[in-house]
Amino acid sequence: MKKVLIITYYWPPMGGGGVQRWVKMTKYLREFGWEPVIFTPKNGEIAILDEELNNEIPTDIEVVRTNIWEPFSLYKKLMGKKKDEKLLPGMDKGAKNSLAQRISIWVRGNVFIPDARKFWIKPASKALNNYLKSNKIDAIVSTGPPHSMHIIALNVVEKNKIPWLADFRDPWTNIDFYDKLMLSNWAAKKHKQLENIVLTKANEIVTVSWSWATDFEKICGRKPIVITNGYDPADFVDAGKVALDKKFTLVHAGSLNEDRNPTALWIALKELCDENETFKNDLEIKFIGQVAQQVINSIEKNQLTTYYNSVGNIPHQEVISHLIKAQLLLLPLNNTPNIDGIIPGKLYEYIGAQRPIVAIGKPTGDSAKIIQETQSGTITDFDAIAPLKEILLLHYEAYKNNTLQINSSHYEKYSRKVLAGKIAHVLDKITTA
Repeated sequence: MKKVLIITYYWPPMGGGGVQRWVKMTKYLREFGWEPVIFTPKNGEIAILDEELNNEIPTDIEVVRTNIWEPFSLYKKLMGKKKDEKLLPGMDKGAKNSLAQRISIWVRGNVFIPDARKFWIKPASKALNNYLKSNKIDAIVSTGPPHSMHIIALNVVEKNKIPWLADFRDPWTNIDFYDKLMLSNWAAKKHKQLENIVLTKANEIVTVSWSWATDFEKICGRKPIVITNGYDPADFVDAGKVALDKKFTLVHAGSLNEDRNPTALWIALKELCDENETFKNDLEIKFIGQVAQQVINSIEKNQLTTYYNSVGNIPHQEVISHLIKAQLLLLPLNNTPNIDGIIPGKLYEYIGAQRPIVAIGKPTGDSAKIIQETQSGTITDFDAIAPLKEILLLHYEAYKNNTLQINSSHYEKYSRKVLAGKIAHVLDKITTA
């Protein structure tokens, strides 16, 4: 069996969306002739802890860990955060007008290039080069963000001449917060230079959406292979057998930042509550994970606090349980310039849960394409209050009649096992070329 070395920052006991893709790939790659070896930090910053994810990994998978130093303790001190406070993935938008926040954003964009894990690049590259002296590896995968993982792979590949697949779960210079990093001309040039080197040097590039593949092609002249995220059928064996929530629940799983604050939804719900006493008594808004203060403020502004239930961070399998019991699954998308390519990982798990999806975003984006293709729900534009209100009322009437369901189709290709097979095919291609 061939061996593939997977360089990833996110790995259990870390939880959250960034971990799922390669935990699930690792679970199934052996079935396609590839033995995974994981290279990951020993002491990375854990935003979400999920010890149960270790159960997803075959017990005899080799995991190589080395120490990492990250500047988050200094950042927390600068921002007045507690030492053990968890940091949200992405960019903390916090108090935008504070001097400390502006300094931290400037440092993030101009000093930590490509990202705050840059201090792991040299020691990780050295550790891997030493590892490869006595261990045969047939291919290397780097997955980012953080894109420092790609630079580690670049260093190792250049020395050892091993075929390399660069996996982009998110864009680099096209990421939604890139224009907020207060970049100097030099820093912007450096980010683009490193990105282009990775895109050019890797034997193959993979990304998770069709629009992002087009964006990468514009940068480097070669189009990545699209291998989306997905759902694991093994997680949903009880779907359809579990009793649904008694309340009319709108459930959202995962971090909800201010860019995904569904303001049209809050207005629509307030109007429905004002107009329909029964609807008001049945409603429950259930959020699983971290929620930005701006979202909570919008809920309060629209007098919906009574119906709001914050579950917080819980193990992945508990999240799945909430999804399959939900009456409706809420999918607000980022209202940002790169909206076309944004496909939240939760969309696939929503499809796996087989409950109706109510999405709010661009009706012609890649997420909309998947929802329409699988017939798994509806999507309305960001400010389309009246159509959203009509959809919610139709679902509510079905809920009252015990007929609220979805008849999805054409979704099997998003199975994690199928997707692992696609990754294995790419690895076969670059190792036999």
